[in-house]
Amino acid sequence: MQDTHVSTHDAAADTRNDNILIYVDGQIVPRAEAVVSVYDSGFMLGDGIWEGLRLYDGHIAFFDAHLDRLFEASAYTEIDIGMDRAALKQAVRDTLQANEMHTDVHIRLMVTRGRKSKPFQHPHLSLFGSTVVIIAEHSKPDESVITRGIRLHTVPHHRGLPLTQDAKLNSHSKLNCIIALNHAIRAGADEALMLDPFGFVNTTNACNFFVVKKGAVWTSTGDYCMNGITRQKVIDLCRAEGIAVFERNYSLVDTYSADEAFLTGTFGAQTPVFEIDGREIGGGKAGPVFLRLRAAYKKLIEADRSS
Repeated sequence: MQDTHVSTHDAAADTRNDNILIYVDGQIVPRAEAVVSVYDSGFMLGDGIWEGLRLYDGHIAFFDAHLDRLFEASAYTEIDIGMDRAALKQAVRDTLQANEMHTDVHIRLMVTRGRKSKPFQHPHLSLFGSTVVIIAEHSKPDESVITRGIRLHTVPHHRGLPLTQDAKLNSHSKLNCIIALNHAIRAGADEALMLDPFGFVNTTNACNFFVVKKGAVWTSTGDYCMNGITRQKVIDLCRAEGIAVFERNYSLVDTYSADEAFLTGTFGAQTPVFEIDGREIGGGKAGPVFLRLRAAYKKLIEADRSS
């Protein structure tokens, strides 16, 4: 059976990725040799943090903002990265240079609490320092998603209170989101629309979520969603472009009647949503506000590259 599902991370297959070099704790090694211990905290417990980065024409977009978020997560989780910002930046650049990569590259920067002496959760068992891995792949988003759109299904799994696991953390512990995505896929959708603990529309399993109503852009309060770099850039762009934007609580009642809906994330930038819970949104095509913001975001990337 042909898979008709669309993903916000769809990209054309690229055979160059079969032979990429990967950074593992100071060594840049062939893909087949890029391994970590089964005692590693990330493998064993999901005890790690990460950032997704994009390389455009030799420039890593919003690199400093991503590192701000990584070091904030490091402080909160008490994972000692073992490298300062300058060293991390250099490690990423070394990885790109070793692979002769210049544009349309997605970078996964991962840090775990490191290898443990015993297979238990206590952080004091991580005796060997952090594990740092950098995977850079040739990866150009599939532009056909702009005409095909994304289908969402609202799931019973929500993004929880910070009292449990703060959704602002880019943590290796993604099981809650994966279970939500599986639920949505079984319902025939592409991604899961997740509510907050009080039933307000929040985010998807992988991206931040926006709707457009009467020319104004709405998104969640940000209290229970991923602390998205692209999310904030879109909010800032709305203000710069004179588009009314609101970070507010709103429900599925507001969502189903939206004129447009779209997702934001580092990989796909902005992706239109054409269906939510079987209801067509925006006539099943990318709307004018979405297209205006997508064009403005591309200009922002260019401006960031020249700054």
